[in-house]
Amino acid sequence: MKTIQSLITGLQGGEFDARLLDVYADQAAVPQQTERYVKALEHFRDRYGEQEVEIYSAPGRSEVGGNHTDHQRGKVLTASVALDNIAVAMPSSDDQIVLESEGYGDIVVDLSVLTPVESEINTSQSLIRGIAAKLKDAGWKIGGFKAYMTGNVPGGSGLSSSAAFEVLVGNIFNGLFNDMQIDPVFIAVASQYAENVFFGKQSGLQDQMASSVGGLNEIDFENNENPKIHKIDVDFASFGHSLCIVDTKGSHADLSDEYSAVPIEMRSVAAKFGKTVLREVDEAEFYENIAKLREELGDRPVLRAIHFFEENKRVDKEAAALESGDFEAFKKLVKASGDSSYKFLQNVYVGRIPEEQGVSIGLAVSEVLLAGKGVCRVHGGGFAGTIQAFVPNEMVPDYKKGIEHVFGDGSCYVFKVRKYGGIKVI
Repeated sequence: MKTIQSLITGLQGGEFDARLLDVYADQAAVPQQTERYVKALEHFRDRYGEQEVEIYSAPGRSEVGGNHTDHQRGKVLTASVALDNIAVAMPSSDDQIVLESEGYGDIVVDLSVLTPVESEINTSQSLIRGIAAKLKDAGWKIGGFKAYMTGNVPGGSGLSSSAAFEVLVGNIFNGLFNDMQIDPVFIAVASQYAENVFFGKQSGLQDQMASSVGGLNEIDFENNENPKIHKIDVDFASFGHSLCIVDTKGSHADLSDEYSAVPIEMRSVAAKFGKTVLREVDEAEFYENIAKLREELGDRPVLRAIHFFEENKRVDKEAAALESGDFEAFKKLVKASGDSSYKFLQNVYVGRIPEEQGVSIGLAVSEVLLAGKGVCRVHGGGFAGTIQAFVPNEMVPDYKKGIEHVFGDGSCYVFKVRKYGGIKVI
């Protein structure tokens, strides 16, 4: 650990420039991150005085392929991005955690209780308590700490700010008490456990895994406790394209039923074959029984199952196209993924609210702006929120200007893939 003043002096003097460049993969970002880190350190010192501390980081993520496949133990193609949550942290002398989150005040957790607390359902406290419980149960050390967190992963952006928060907490435990020896995969598993069991949200493992492992990865969740991770060592910039995420400003409020219906309907199809999830269902047997499934379940669950089978295969093809350097083939697959989400998965807008179709507008305007030279698709859970576009670099200024004319200044994010997941930065 280093003192706050020594870290501030080092940051302002350029001592950590190479480290920040390595983490954020953008020379232009180094001065911005330097200022951000210094402000976080100064805030921590204003509250706790001069202390010895460490700085941790966990990134947001972008789903590149595999829309709504992870909860069926399928495959995804996912990338961590350069937006992140950072925390200044130090251990405390007791079992109490006090995590101040910028703009939200203190999150206080007493680690003497490591079972779900009913009043904490859907709160940040439940996530911290659940992660601590899972780590301790696996034999890792936990303890109280004081931390100040600031983040630039926007909530509701489809970049998974919640997973970045969870992975950040996991890495604080990892660094302060376990010498960074906990495997990133297990931190992701612990984060999902906290979300499922303590927070009360049934989610797949994609978001936490992408944030924890870092880089661009194909992940196979057939064994959810031990997923297969295949790192893909390519950068979209090397193909002359940029990854853009557009916030269409739709509200996720009152959409829980729509999100929940996707895995519920997919599992209802699996159940007809005596299985838990679609990954366990024989595809040929599914197609042989479509008429009966339509009669018993209705058409939408069948269409969503078709999306799963095709999307799961598409992830392998996308990864292969990237690794072979065939970016045009990759773009065609991205477009096919978006078309499947729109037509079969049906998560682009909510049928009961036809007057609100921001994602549809974003896709339509993007197709006009990109003129067949780039591609776009719904991003993440869908129904409202964000779209993803792969845009030729020379078209990025005009695309950004055109799409922000519709959704407002700052609605289009241009990303670089970050090679690191959750880490101790300094």
